[in-house]
Amino acid sequence: MKNTTLAFDVYGTLIDTNGVVDLLEKFIGNKAKAFSTTWRNKQLEYSFRRGHMQNYVSFAICTSQALDYTCLFHKVELNLEQKNELMNIYAVLPAFDDVKEALKKLKEKGFRLFAFSNGKAEAVEKLLIHAGVRELFLDVVSVDDIKTFKPSPGAYAHFLRTAQTNGNEAWLISSNPFDVIGSISAGMKSAWIQRSSESIFDPWEIQPTITVSSLLELCEDLD
Repeated sequence: MKNTTLAFDVYGTLIDTNGVVDLLEKFIGNKAKAFSTTWRNKQLEYSFRRGHMQNYVSFAICTSQALDYTCLFHKVELNLEQKNELMNIYAVLPAFDDVKEALKKLKEKGFRLFAFSNGKAEAVEKLLIHAGVRELFLDVVSVDDIKTFKPSPGAYAHFLRTAQTNGNEAWLISSNPFDVIGSISAGMKSAWIQRSSESIFDPWEIQPTITVSSLLELCEDLD
Protein backbone atom coordinates (compact mmCIF):
# COMPACT_ATOMS: atom_id res chain seq x y z
CA MET A 1 0.00 0.00 0.00
CA LYS A 2 3.00 2.33 0.34
CA ASN A 3 2.75 3.20 -3.35
CA THR A 4 -1.03 3.73 -3.34
CA THR A 5 -2.02 7.38 -3.40
CA LEU A 6 -5.40 8.63 -2.20
CA ALA A 7 -6.61 12.03 -3.41
CA PHE A 8 -9.39 13.31 -1.15
CA ASP A 9 -11.85 15.84 -2.44
CA VAL A 10 -12.41 18.41 0.30
CA TYR A 11 -15.71 20.29 0.00
CA GLY A 12 -18.57 17.84 0.42
CA THR A 13 -16.32 14.84 1.08
CA LEU A 14 -14.15 15.74 4.07
CA ILE A 15 -15.84 19.03 4.93
CA ASP A 16 -19.60 19.36 5.38
CA THR A 17 -20.77 22.29 3.25
CA ASN A 18 -24.14 22.12 5.02
CA GLY A 19 -22.31 23.66 7.96
CA VAL A 20 -23.59 27.03 6.76
CA VAL A 21 -27.19 26.09 7.57
CA ASP A 22 -27.01 27.04 11.26
CA LEU A 23 -25.90 30.57 10.41
CA LEU A 24 -28.40 30.83 7.56
CA GLU A 25 -31.22 29.88 9.94
CA LYS A 26 -30.37 32.94 12.04
CA PHE A 27 -30.66 35.12 8.96
CA ILE A 28 -33.57 33.60 7.00
CA GLY A 29 -35.25 31.03 9.23
CA ASN A 30 -36.86 27.99 7.60
CA LYS A 31 -35.58 28.90 4.14
CA ALA A 32 -32.05 27.98 5.22
CA LYS A 33 -31.82 24.39 3.94
CA ALA A 34 -33.26 25.17 0.52
CA PHE A 35 -31.04 28.23 0.30
CA SER A 36 -27.93 26.19 1.19
CA THR A 37 -28.72 23.57 -1.46
CA THR A 38 -29.20 26.17 -4.20
CA TRP A 39 -26.02 27.97 -3.17
CA ARG A 40 -23.95 24.78 -3.31
CA ASN A 41 -25.40 23.68 -6.65
CA LYS A 42 -24.84 27.10 -8.19
CA GLN A 43 -21.31 27.25 -6.79
CA LEU A 44 -20.47 24.03 -8.65
CA GLU A 45 -22.29 25.11 -11.80
CA TYR A 46 -20.29 28.34 -11.93
CA SER A 47 -17.02 26.46 -11.57
CA PHE A 48 -18.03 24.07 -14.39
CA ARG A 49 -18.98 26.95 -16.66
CA ARG A 50 -15.83 28.93 -15.88
CA GLY A 51 -13.66 25.90 -16.55
CA HIS A 52 -15.36 25.11 -19.83
CA MET A 53 -15.20 28.75 -20.97
CA GLN A 54 -11.54 29.02 -19.87
CA ASN A 55 -12.57 32.19 -18.05
CA TYR A 56 -11.05 31.39 -14.68
CA VAL A 57 -11.72 33.05 -11.36
CA SER A 58 -11.04 31.51 -7.95
CA PHE A 59 -13.45 29.10 -6.31
CA ALA A 60 -14.10 31.75 -3.66
CA ILE A 61 -15.37 34.15 -6.33
CA CYS A 62 -17.59 31.39 -7.77
CA THR A 63 -18.94 30.91 -4.25
CA SER A 64 -19.57 34.62 -3.75
CA GLN A 65 -21.33 35.03 -7.09
CA ALA A 66 -23.40 31.92 -6.37
CA LEU A 67 -24.45 33.49 -3.07
CA ASP A 68 -25.64 36.62 -4.91
CA TYR A 69 -27.60 34.44 -7.35
CA THR A 70 -29.18 32.42 -4.53
CA CYS A 71 -30.38 35.59 -2.82
CA LEU A 72 -32.10 36.63 -6.04
CA PHE A 73 -33.53 33.14 -6.66
CA HIS A 74 -35.02 32.79 -3.18
CA LYS A 75 -35.96 36.50 -2.95
CA VAL A 76 -33.87 36.92 0.20
CA GLU A 77 -32.23 40.20 1.13
CA LEU A 78 -28.89 39.86 2.93
CA ASN A 79 -26.76 42.87 3.73
CA LEU A 80 -23.03 43.04 3.01
CA GLU A 81 -22.12 42.16 6.59
CA GLN A 82 -24.28 39.03 6.49
CA LYS A 83 -22.84 37.97 3.13
CA ASN A 84 -19.31 38.45 4.44
CA GLU A 85 -20.16 36.40 7.51
CA LEU A 86 -21.47 33.57 5.31
CA MET A 87 -18.36 33.68 3.13
CA ASN A 88 -16.09 33.68 6.17
CA ILE A 89 -17.75 30.56 7.57
CA TYR A 90 -16.32 28.66 4.61
CA ALA A 91 -12.96 28.89 6.38
CA VAL A 92 -14.28 27.06 9.44
CA LEU A 93 -16.80 24.57 8.08
CA PRO A 94 -16.88 21.34 10.11
CA ALA A 95 -15.46 18.02 9.00
CA PHE A 96 -17.76 15.00 8.83
CA ASP A 97 -17.66 12.85 11.97
CA ASP A 98 -15.80 9.95 10.35
CA VAL A 99 -12.99 11.98 8.79
CA LYS A 100 -10.27 12.08 11.44
CA GLU A 101 -10.55 8.43 12.49
CA ALA A 102 -10.63 7.17 8.90
CA LEU A 103 -7.68 9.29 7.76
CA LYS A 104 -5.60 8.11 10.72
CA LYS A 105 -6.34 4.47 9.89
CA LEU A 106 -5.49 4.93 6.21
CA LYS A 107 -2.25 6.70 7.05
CA GLU A 108 -1.29 3.94 9.49
CA LYS A 109 -1.89 1.39 6.74
CA GLY A 110 0.70 3.16 4.60
CA PHE A 111 -1.46 4.99 2.05
CA ARG A 112 -0.16 8.30 0.71
CA LEU A 113 -2.84 10.88 1.55
CA PHE A 114 -3.37 14.14 -0.33
CA ALA A 115 -6.11 16.76 -0.22
CA PHE A 116 -7.20 17.69 -3.75
CA SER A 117 -9.52 20.62 -4.21
CA ASN A 118 -11.07 23.25 -6.45
CA GLY A 119 -10.39 25.70 -3.63
CA LYS A 120 -7.20 27.68 -3.29
CA ALA A 121 -4.47 25.90 -1.34
CA GLU A 122 -4.39 28.47 1.47
CA ALA A 123 -8.15 28.19 2.00
CA VAL A 124 -7.97 24.40 2.10
CA GLU A 125 -4.99 24.51 4.48
CA LYS A 126 -7.03 26.63 6.92
CA LEU A 127 -9.99 24.26 6.71
CA LEU A 128 -7.90 21.18 7.36
CA ILE A 129 -6.04 22.83 10.23
CA HIS A 130 -9.35 23.87 11.78
CA ALA A 131 -10.59 20.28 11.41
CA GLY A 132 -7.43 18.96 13.08
CA VAL A 133 -6.39 16.73 10.17
CA ARG A 134 -3.82 18.73 8.18
CA GLU A 135 -0.87 16.74 9.56
CA LEU A 136 -2.33 13.53 8.10
CA PHE A 137 -1.83 14.72 4.51
CA LEU A 138 1.43 14.78 2.59
CA ASP A 139 0.31 17.86 0.69
CA VAL A 140 -2.61 19.97 -0.49
CA VAL A 141 -3.06 20.05 -4.28
CA SER A 142 -5.19 22.84 -5.74
CA VAL A 143 -6.43 23.25 -9.29
CA ASP A 144 -5.85 26.98 -8.82
CA ASP A 145 -2.26 26.24 -9.85
CA ILE A 146 -3.42 25.57 -13.41
CA LYS A 147 -6.43 27.94 -13.47
CA THR A 148 -9.18 25.43 -14.15
CA PHE A 149 -11.59 23.25 -12.16
CA LYS A 150 -12.42 19.61 -11.72
CA PRO A 151 -13.66 17.66 -13.67
CA SER A 152 -11.31 18.97 -16.37
CA PRO A 153 -8.86 16.20 -17.41
CA GLY A 154 -6.07 18.70 -16.81
CA ALA A 155 -6.99 18.91 -13.14
CA TYR A 156 -6.42 15.19 -12.56
CA ALA A 157 -3.24 15.22 -14.65
CA HIS A 158 -2.02 18.08 -12.46
CA PHE A 159 -2.71 16.03 -9.34
CA LEU A 160 -0.84 12.98 -10.66
CA ARG A 161 2.18 15.12 -11.59
CA THR A 162 2.22 16.90 -8.25
CA ALA A 163 1.79 13.72 -6.21
CA GLN A 164 4.41 11.97 -8.38
CA THR A 165 2.21 9.00 -9.12
CA ASN A 166 0.17 7.53 -11.97
CA GLY A 167 -3.42 6.50 -12.57
CA ASN A 168 -2.78 2.82 -11.80
CA GLU A 169 -1.61 3.70 -8.29
CA ALA A 170 -3.96 6.57 -7.49
CA TRP A 171 -7.54 6.79 -6.22
CA LEU A 172 -9.83 9.81 -6.11
CA ILE A 173 -12.08 9.76 -3.03
CA SER A 174 -15.18 11.93 -3.40
CA SER A 175 -18.84 12.34 -2.49
CA ASN A 176 -19.37 14.25 -5.73
CA PRO A 177 -20.37 12.05 -8.71
CA PHE A 178 -18.97 14.54 -11.24
CA ASP A 179 -15.57 14.23 -9.55
CA VAL A 180 -15.67 10.43 -9.52
CA ILE A 181 -16.59 10.31 -13.22
CA GLY A 182 -13.95 12.90 -14.07
CA SER A 183 -11.15 11.05 -12.31
CA ILE A 184 -12.03 7.67 -13.85
CA SER A 185 -12.19 9.32 -17.28
CA ALA A 186 -8.69 10.62 -16.60
CA GLY A 187 -7.36 7.12 -15.85
CA MET A 188 -7.59 6.97 -12.05
CA LYS A 189 -9.58 4.65 -9.80
CA SER A 190 -12.28 6.26 -7.70
CA ALA A 191 -14.39 5.64 -4.61
CA TRP A 192 -17.78 7.30 -4.32
CA ILE A 193 -18.74 8.17 -0.74
CA GLN A 194 -22.54 7.86 -0.74
CA ARG A 195 -23.22 9.49 2.61
CA SER A 196 -27.00 9.45 2.08
CA SER A 197 -29.17 6.71 0.59
CA GLU A 198 -30.98 9.51 -1.25
CA SER A 199 -27.81 10.50 -3.14
CA ILE A 200 -27.96 9.43 -6.78
CA PHE A 201 -25.02 8.61 -8.99
CA ASP A 202 -25.29 9.75 -12.59
CA PRO A 203 -26.58 6.88 -14.78
CA TRP A 204 -23.65 7.05 -17.18
CA GLU A 205 -21.51 4.31 -18.68
CA ILE A 206 -18.84 5.31 -16.13
CA GLN A 207 -19.42 4.02 -12.60
CA PRO A 208 -17.33 4.18 -9.38
CA THR A 209 -14.60 1.63 -8.81
CA ILE A 210 -16.20 1.11 -5.40
CA THR A 211 -19.12 2.70 -3.54
CA VAL A 212 -19.13 3.06 0.25
CA SER A 213 -21.34 4.87 2.73
CA SER A 214 -18.55 6.36 4.84
CA LEU A 215 -14.81 6.89 5.00
CA LEU A 216 -14.58 4.19 7.67
CA GLU A 217 -16.16 1.71 5.27
CA LEU A 218 -13.61 2.87 2.72
CA CYS A 219 -10.83 1.77 5.09
CA GLU A 220 -12.25 -1.75 5.15
CA ASP A 221 -12.83 -1.96 1.39
CA LEU A 222 -9.36 -0.75 0.47
CA ASP A 223 -7.91 -3.55 2.59
